[in-house]
Amino acid sequence: MTLVQISDKVEEILRCGQTVVTLGGDHSMSVATIHGHAKVENDLAIIWIDAHPDINTPLTSASGNIHGMPLSFLTKELQPYVPKLPGFEWLKPCISVKDIAFIGVRDIDKAERYIIDKYNITTFTMRDIDKLGMECVLERTIEAINPTLNKKIHMSFDIDSLDPAFAPSTGTPVPYGLSLREGMFLVEEIALTNKVTGIDLVEINPDLGSQRDQFTTISAAAEVLYAFFGKRTKTQLPSDYVLPKP
Repeated sequence: MTLVQISDKVEEILRCGQTVVTLGGDHSMSVATIHGHAKVENDLAIIWIDAHPDINTPLTSASGNIHGMPLSFLTKELQPYVPKLPGFEWLKPCISVKDIAFIGVRDIDKAERYIIDKYNITTFTMRDIDKLGMECVLERTIEAINPTLNKKIHMSFDIDSLDPAFAPSTGTPVPYGLSLREGMFLVEEIALTNKVTGIDLVEINPDLGSQRDQFTTISAAAEVLYAFFGKRTKTQLPSDYVLPKP
């Protein structure tokens, strides 16, 4: 499926009143999912949970990998710095830098640092999480990009936001990341806003690493999704449960 087809499908599902969950390979997929989401919700908040900000432009990227650039294609303020690329004529900038929040970043390129500082993009690094705690970070995130909760939220979760101990089978692992429990708590709390209508879960690569690595990564990804959709650590009991007597 091409990016433009993904965008159209996301739009179609959202217009039916459903929440879209998109499982991907690399993070370039979010170019399409956010684009499709923004065609339905013209005022959208983006929570980008990732080891990397992925806001390089094609002219600043050292690697040339498009999965490190998706937000530059989508943000209106960066369009003067983004060249027109063949095959991307359908893609129109649809979000503002003021509506983006990064959580868990710890590998930031020089140009990305410049862009974040120039446009004052809400950013919480792993040091911020260590210092403030995840609950405070999320409260400040919502206050910055969606204080009245009047906007729908697109949550883009890169599995490399987790520490490689929990998600080793990914293309660009970065040490000292989120614990699995921190990642689960984060999506649990975001879900409780009842404003999330689009979710990406990306950068899971089951071809990388040992069989144990692959199992660990896929299991972590599943737990993140379960947490978003209501799985909690406490056991749910039926209302009529009673202790059995001997």
